[in-house]
Amino acid sequence: MTPGSNIPLPTARVTVDVTAPVRLDVSGLLLTADGKVRSDDDFIFYNQPSGPGVTYRSGGGTSPDSITVDTTAVPPGIEKIVVTASPDAAGQTFRGIEPTATLRGADDQAVLATFTPPQLGDETALVIMEIYLRSGQWKARAVGQGYANGLAGIATDFGVTVEEPAPAAAPVAPPQPTTPPAPPVAAAPVTPAAPPAPPAPPAPPAPGAGKINLDKGRVSLQKNQTVSLMKGGQPLLSQVKMGLGWEPAYRGKDIDLDASVIAYGPQRNHIDSCYFGKLQIVNGAIRHSGDNLTGEGAGDDEVITVDLGRLPMDVTGLVFTVNSFSGQKFTEVAKAYCRLMDAMTGEELVRFDLTAAEPQTGVIMAKLIRQFSGEWEMTAVGDFVKSRTVRGMVKPAAQAL
Repeated sequence: MTPGSNIPLPTARVTVDVTAPVRLDVSGLLLTADGKVRSDDDFIFYNQPSGPGVTYRSGGGTSPDSITVDTTAVPPGIEKIVVTASPDAAGQTFRGIEPTATLRGADDQAVLATFTPPQLGDETALVIMEIYLRSGQWKARAVGQGYANGLAGIATDFGVTVEEPAPAAAPVAPPQPTTPPAPPVAAAPVTPAAPPAPPAPPAPPAPGAGKINLDKGRVSLQKNQTVSLMKGGQPLLSQVKMGLGWEPAYRGKDIDLDASVIAYGPQRNHIDSCYFGKLQIVNGAIRHSGDNLTGEGAGDDEVITVDLGRLPMDVTGLVFTVNSFSGQKFTEVAKAYCRLMDAMTGEELVRFDLTAAEPQTGVIMAKLIRQFSGEWEMTAVGDFVKSRTVRGMVKPAAQAL
């Protein structure tokens, strides 16, 4: 959706999820025809999670907060429910955050529409979407109106009573001792006050901060950096290959490492693992090339093919791992890397070179996360784990999601 666009609701019960790279506070307000709440009871948020026809659900920091609207239970006189969001961290703005609202059927979770407000800056709160009644038909509209004074500004604008903190009492000056008046003296020349210092320039983003995509070609990631698998404004939903490679360090003996991918659901629940002992999972949407016993030779040692478009909707996270079944540590491995390729053309899209090593037998190389907008994001991880098999990676990999 684009700002101002609307769609009719095909179902009576809908949910609006709002997600962003940071934790958000999401709320809903029930409004009458004059655009105001009837009372503070019509403000639905984490401290007041339910009202007539409208409920709030917290994602607990691992999934998005959401507002569910049951249009059949909305009381007469309520013509609009606005869904708002603000960053949980005090004073944080939406600059660079790019929140996305996903409208779903509340009963079947089918995605009806998504909306990402464009060109956000210093806003600290946002009316992102509204569910409204027009000529007897309930509809949804993308809004994207920002406020610089936070959620309190939105609440006040719609008639909610917001308690202001009491002003601090002014300090009382201590009584001054009585002294005889001083003899007049010549006035000292007045030195003009120094002009205020200019505001400090904004700090540069930390390494790995921000989201990049594939529009400018191949992306080389550093640890903890993320790339959105978007190209030309469209999510990449074709077949991709994750190639993993390594070499023995210092001309050492052959290294038998095992590459794997672990599939997870929305609650970090383990769905299945694909490795040399199980070369296909999720109905063949994920396939393993087979075991390389030496690590010798140029190019990828093991390749895992993922058909992003065929992955079931309950697969929301993929974690790619490498283990040393023979017990050799990663301090004995050189040039370990992973790279994501277009399976049709062989074009390298994303690469992550492991530049550090620890004396452990497992490493979480990278993860792919399905966003609520439908796109996938790849993050370089590079965390070492004490485990010689993929089975021992399931729990630490879930924690890395």
